[in-house]
Amino acid sequence: MPTQVTDHVYDITCREGPEGDRYRVYLFTDGTPTLFDTGFADTVDTVRAAIDEIGVEPKRLVVTHSDGDHVGGYSSLVDTYDLETWVPTRTDDELTPEPTHRYQGGDTIGRFTAVHVPGHAPDNHALVDEEAGIAVLGDAVSGADQRGLPSGQFHLPPAVYSQSLNQAEESLERLLSYEFDVGLVFHGSSVIENASDKLDRYVNFPGK
Repeated sequence: MPTQVTDHVYDITCREGPEGDRYRVYLFTDGTPTLFDTGFADTVDTVRAAIDEIGVEPKRLVVTHSDGDHVGGYSSLVDTYDLETWVPTRTDDELTPEPTHRYQGGDTIGRFTAVHVPGHAPDNHALVDEEAGIAVLGDAVSGADQRGLPSGQFHLPPAVYSQSLNQAEESLERLLSYEFDVGLVFHGSSVIENASDKLDRYVNFPGK
């Protein structure tokens, strides 16, 4: 079932994981309707059903990074909706069909600015729309409730799923240059109020 996070932005949760964790994609319905990530190969039908319920088909797909829960449904969804695709230059996976565009940190995709935030994965990116005050954070951070903490805050993703937590933490500094009220994560609960301020406090915690 899709959930409206804020105006024109829908959370499509495609699978529930252990301890209530969620795997999801996001659909932005205004401007050029844009899907962020694809879910797993075996959750494509769930994503399609949610898009049907929302009633706005995507025209563009932006991939944040190449983990299986983010690109598993790539081929099927691109074929279904004939999507223009944006994939990081650092993504080495052979995706079919070939991406129509490659991007890197500092590039713009429509109204979004790409920020390279490696650590969890070498090709991990966040996409920030400062005008709307929304950031799609890839797996740079998770919702704190993924780690059993109260929701409404950020936490680094689990080490078992990350290549380097030290680099992941250092990369968060790059996001502090941007202002956004809503921080969308793919695991745990998104932060929908004062997100950039909360991220700043997380990165620059007392005593650091």
